[in-house]
Amino acid sequence: MSQSGSPTGARLLLKRLRNIMAQPGTPQARLDQIVRIIAGDMVAEVCSTYVMRAGQVLELFATEGLKQEAVHNTRLRVGEGLVGDIASHARPLVLADAQHHPQFAYRPETGEEIYQSWMGVPILRSGRVLGVLVVQNKTRRHYTEEEVETLETVAMVVAEVIASGKVVNQAELAPEEGIAVVAMRLDGTMLAPGISKGIAVLHQPDITITQLVAEDPLKEIERLDEAMGGMKLALDEMLATSEVAAGGEHREVLETYRMFAEDRGWASRIVEAIETGLTAEAAVQKVQNDTRARMREITDPYLRERLADLDDLANRLQRHLLGQADIQQPRDLPDETILVARNMGPAELLDYDRKKLKGVVLEEGTATAHVAIIARALDIPVLGRCNDLMAKVLPGDPLIVDGDNSQLYVRPPEDIQQTYAEAMRQRSERQQAFAAIRHLPAVTLDGVEVTLMVNAGLLIDVPQIEAQGAAGIGLYRTEITFMVAESFPDVARQRDVYKRAMDASNGKPVTFRTLDIGSDKVLSYWQREPEENPAMGWRAIRISLDRPALLRQQLRALILGAEGRPLSIMFPMVAEAWEFDEARSLLKLELDRASQAGQQLPSEIKVGAMIEVPSLYFQLDTLLDRLDFVSVGSNDLKQFLYAADRGNPRLADRYDNLAPAMVKLLGMIAAACNAQGKSLSLCGEMAGDPIAAMALLCLGFRQLSMAPTSIGPVRAMIRSLDLGRLLSYWAELQARPVSDLRSRLLVFARDHGVAL
Repeated sequence: MSQSGSPTGARLLLKRLRNIMAQPGTPQARLDQIVRIIAGDMVAEVCSTYVMRAGQVLELFATEGLKQEAVHNTRLRVGEGLVGDIASHARPLVLADAQHHPQFAYRPETGEEIYQSWMGVPILRSGRVLGVLVVQNKTRRHYTEEEVETLETVAMVVAEVIASGKVVNQAELAPEEGIAVVAMRLDGTMLAPGISKGIAVLHQPDITITQLVAEDPLKEIERLDEAMGGMKLALDEMLATSEVAAGGEHREVLETYRMFAEDRGWASRIVEAIETGLTAEAAVQKVQNDTRARMREITDPYLRERLADLDDLANRLQRHLLGQADIQQPRDLPDETILVARNMGPAELLDYDRKKLKGVVLEEGTATAHVAIIARALDIPVLGRCNDLMAKVLPGDPLIVDGDNSQLYVRPPEDIQQTYAEAMRQRSERQQAFAAIRHLPAVTLDGVEVTLMVNAGLLIDVPQIEAQGAAGIGLYRTEITFMVAESFPDVARQRDVYKRAMDASNGKPVTFRTLDIGSDKVLSYWQREPEENPAMGWRAIRISLDRPALLRQQLRALILGAEGRPLSIMFPMVAEAWEFDEARSLLKLELDRASQAGQQLPSEIKVGAMIEVPSLYFQLDTLLDRLDFVSVGSNDLKQFLYAADRGNPRLADRYDNLAPAMVKLLGMIAAACNAQGKSLSLCGEMAGDPIAAMALLCLGFRQLSMAPTSIGPVRAMIRSLDLGRLLSYWAELQARPVSDLRSRLLVFARDHGVAL
């Protein structure tokens, strides 16, 4: 192993690099020296630095070991070759035989064909990939985890050289000429509903770290402890302010956010980074870079949005370390401010003057973002997933945020401004109408009652039951507790979460879905073999049955958390009837165990299965006798029915929920369940679409579970609908099946005054 493959070796290497940074000279000269030192210290024949240029191209900027004529001549696109693969995924890559890797891209001018082993790491700064750092050896060498971590730490030094602005001409990375003077429309995703107009203010929380290498690690740990204490005190003061002290969902968000600051795993990783030779603030940055890289491939919105919270905390902690804790956001905001950011944490939003803040636009973000939840509580529209937002919007640009239609207008002309002024007036009236019926039953004009429930995954979601006037939680995603933890949560921790969820529901039902991990829902602390097709691989109930101790612990926690109250449990991704039987038998074992131990049992237990795999429909005739309820997971059911990855943007709009095959399958499921009097619900995006919900009512569904923000529109639709009339029209449509069912239902709604 190289001498740098230990904390002591890493510290020595960092000190040598610090001396280079302190010497006069050009950035190019520094890079040339850095690669020579790294190669010698890590006993590598090659060390190379690739720098990101305009157009997503990685250029070889410095090398020790490859041919010098390749410098500034060898270029790879992001995604091309091993270097491009690292830049694309922002994660390390270690290979004992690089030449035979399918991603290997041979560049003859480099002379690298004689080198077998290969280790590369991304050069990251503030979440952006600035380049790639690589070492190579002629013999097949298995680089250790310690060596990978050392190279990642060294890459931070290289990042500071690149970020100095003198390595790459910043002019080539500037927006195209003319981009700031033309009007444009950007598409995004609605994170918090609403329409607003105002002036763009860029939120830029990045902090410049000038000292990377520490002289005294113990002193740095003391600085970290002091800064942690100051940050937690400041957060407590924020919770005590009048705006959040009264309670409500937004306060619970901030309390959850405050709990992240108490995460021992986060703090311990920072300490470990300090022990490698970094200053406290550099260690915070390294841990955050590592977290970003680990979570980059995850598409699950709950987990990805926790990254924004951690970014916020990291920035706050660094401000305390640098003595900038009292520096607030600019106070001279325009009277109508639209905040523009790559992403944000919830507390960052509260740093701004809420009287002037009219909207938020994010380049990243999802509807489960804590910042979006805070914004909804403050009635601030938020638009996310706006590609190239930071490159196309400049400070001072006039903006219109159309959250309802997921659009952002940049520098809109006068006619568009007038149109939206009228739309804002109409929307205000519509929101008042939703609020007025919030606590009225979801009953059609001809007396058919529909149960509307919310989907949840964290304790901060539970207050939405009351806020939206829902009947309860139709889907509680228990895997989120596992995904935000640093290790497998034990029975006590799980029990506390389940108990608090039931407490907060105030007696309204909560249906807990057992652990659904796998596919894009990964646990950072559980190393698994890669799968060629993870969405259809080892996930959900398949893992639970193969690891029964895991499922038994969760079932035990659910029983204890119920504390004698009714308990509803459903098993996900059931493809065969025997899978449900086996899972239910494990539940019986835990109930027997609790009874023998004298523990309080739930007053009632209902057990159901989710239909997400089409094969289960063909076994319903035998399965319905053995379960209490059925819940259709429309998102996965559509994915598997059409063999279309729902995370693939090219296929996102290819298949409609109201396409003939989907409607027919849903109708057969509903008919089978209703014939035997089994409770049936549907949870997923389809339930929250008022037009699709009309079809579901025609098919026989009477319980729908959806995102909280969809409750109001769906309730309004139901209360303005004569279902009998719609059923007559539906029968005509089924007699002569049509492919454009959605447009036909829309016409019916308009003709019969159905609120959409």
